[in-house]
Amino acid sequence: MNHLLAKSVMRRLISGGGSIRSASPAPALTIFRAVTESATARRESLVYVRGGGVELMKRMMSSEAVKVTEEKKEVKEEKKKSESNVVVSSYWGVARPRITKEDGTEWPWNCFMPWETYQADLSIDLGKHHVPKTFLDKVAYKTVKLLRIPTDVFFQRRYGCRAMMLETVAAVPGMVGGMLLHLRSLRKFQQSGGWIKALLEEAENERMHLMTMVELVKPKWYERFLVLTVQGVFFNAFFVLYMMSPKVAHRVVGYLEEEAIHSYTEYLKDIESGAIENVPAPAIAIDYWRLPKDAKLKDVITVIRADEAHHRDVNHFASDIHFQGKELRDAPAPLGYH
Repeated sequence: MNHLLAKSVMRRLISGGGSIRSASPAPALTIFRAVTESATARRESLVYVRGGGVELMKRMMSSEAVKVTEEKKEVKEEKKKSESNVVVSSYWGVARPRITKEDGTEWPWNCFMPWETYQADLSIDLGKHHVPKTFLDKVAYKTVKLLRIPTDVFFQRRYGCRAMMLETVAAVPGMVGGMLLHLRSLRKFQQSGGWIKALLEEAENERMHLMTMVELVKPKWYERFLVLTVQGVFFNAFFVLYMMSPKVAHRVVGYLEEEAIHSYTEYLKDIESGAIENVPAPAIAIDYWRLPKDAKLKDVITVIRADEAHHRDVNHFASDIHFQGKELRDAPAPLGYH
């Protein structure tokens, strides 16, 4: 618009029309300069506004890109967190509630819960021994002593590997006994007196011993193969024995636990002498037995030995009940006896 006005003024000056011809050229030049400067200023302001808009648009686009990038990162992090957790369909409503420790941190274990942990009773008498008197007691005692010979030859003083192997066997009797008592209870419509739960607690406790030892001792391939072989043979043999004579089966387990106490005592001697390094306790052992955070291997072996002493008492007690001609349900089960 200003450009057209400037052109019309120039034409009139050149053609020398009417009032403008007689007038002095100074006002005309002034008008021309004013119009030109105004047009130039408007162009510059337009360019500035356009440039500012471009810059503004660039800033807005860059901020949007940053937001999108941050959102993508958050989505990826959420996916990683969800993948690290166990995926459970909410349709079934079986998702585990959030469980925390006493200090407020999240409970890290799925294999046991805080209410299943305990402090081992270390005051138990470790030297108690059931003297075999009857013929069946002597059979059970001699059987356990014979089973110890190949164990001593194979493992010698490698007590870490020895303990790992023994725990794979020690966790079997409680499960077999609990299972057979469970089936008996169903068949005869009878209560078990709490013995099903007591024996399954024993099997679970022995399994936790194994989970702890695996953290300390990494089994080799041939040791894993040996576990498969020994467990397969022992499970079936103990199953048949328990079906034939529960009193002998429990007596055998009682003597096995006595041997376990002896093995863990020798383990502690090697730790105290420095033959075996007293390494920090695994986290699973600290939480399961409520040990101090700075607990060592010696503390772990001490509480495991105490557990074995309790299992010794439970199984000798169960065998005594049978030897008296009674059933286990006639005597209250020692639930929670650790």
